[in-house]
Amino acid sequence: MKDKSFLMIPGPTPVPESVMLEIAKHPIGHRSTEFSAILKDVYENLKYVFQTKNPVFIFTSSGTGAMCAALENLINEGDHVLCLSLGNFGNRWAKIAESRGANVEKFEVEAGEIIDPEVLRKRLAEDTDKSIKIVTLTHSETSTGAANDIKTLCSIIREHGALSVVDGVTSVCAMPVKPDEWGIDVLVSGSQKGFMIPPGLAFLTANERAWKVYEQCKHPSFYFDWAAHKKAVEGDTTPFTPAVNLIVGLNQALKMIKDEGIESMNARHKRHCYALRNALRAINLELLVKDDKNASHSITSILPPEGISVPDIRSTMKNDYDIVVANGQAKLKDKIFRMGTLGFVCDRDLIAAVGALEATLYKLGHKFELGKGVQTLIKELHG
Repeated sequence: MKDKSFLMIPGPTPVPESVMLEIAKHPIGHRSTEFSAILKDVYENLKYVFQTKNPVFIFTSSGTGAMCAALENLINEGDHVLCLSLGNFGNRWAKIAESRGANVEKFEVEAGEIIDPEVLRKRLAEDTDKSIKIVTLTHSETSTGAANDIKTLCSIIREHGALSVVDGVTSVCAMPVKPDEWGIDVLVSGSQKGFMIPPGLAFLTANERAWKVYEQCKHPSFYFDWAAHKKAVEGDTTPFTPAVNLIVGLNQALKMIKDEGIESMNARHKRHCYALRNALRAINLELLVKDDKNASHSITSILPPEGISVPDIRSTMKNDYDIVVANGQAKLKDKIFRMGTLGFVCDRDLIAAVGALEATLYKLGHKFELGKGVQTLIKELHG
């Protein structure tokens, strides 16, 4: 059926109609007083969403742009950077750091696993000369659906004295992330995730500790330069031409987030995640992240049943029901499929998606009690 496609992937995510209508309006001048008034509200509301008193910068880029903005303003050639990786996006931190000439030490866990805080504590304790300058880590690993205990990990990093630089691309809005309270030095995110707008914007906030390191950076980024963006925020403007219509849409989305409340939004994502995970188990599917406490509230990775391929599951979901689920990435391609519960997703969407998945698996020959997934989901949602 045309024009009924629904995204159940970790980004881009569904966009509310009211946000799309704002984006569809004729562009306004990015140096106009009208746009500055919008930016003033947006900058203030971003601080609410990020749970910080520090400015939040907006970049016209994908989330990877914000990752570059983080490290390109902190690293000098030869700096020791420890990259804690849960998967594809944790590895991206390492690649960016290497591109700036850093001495990169990478610690990577198996797909679906998370960083053990005691392993990190031991490694940092061994760094007696404090050579490790920055530790990068991922909150919600989009490629696997695993989620680190960021609060604990960042407290360990703070004890050592290194900077913590956190990828919150699929966690901000979906999971509690409190940089000021938890001691996160730099936090980044992207628009096409929990913020409920299309791709094209990225965000970064940094605290005073990070700014002191920035001031020692010999060759900070030009486009992503923190000082230029800080000056722009203070003037309710942007240093370069922004994606005007996306920011107008973001203004509407942020109002929706404030109306729901960031704590309520976090709780909704957790409720949806746990309900989905139990529904999937009820139809005899194995999850990549075994323990719910280690699971992202944004994305769930699922192993296909024996004898049924990921491409067949995805194509049947798309062709028969117009619901898009994601493939695995890199080494996990065709070995898992991923279902998103991120952003503008409601109970109805989950019920439809699980029902369509049941119908898909039934058609492909998977053995399970038909209806058990939807039944479990409904009980979880209303239990």
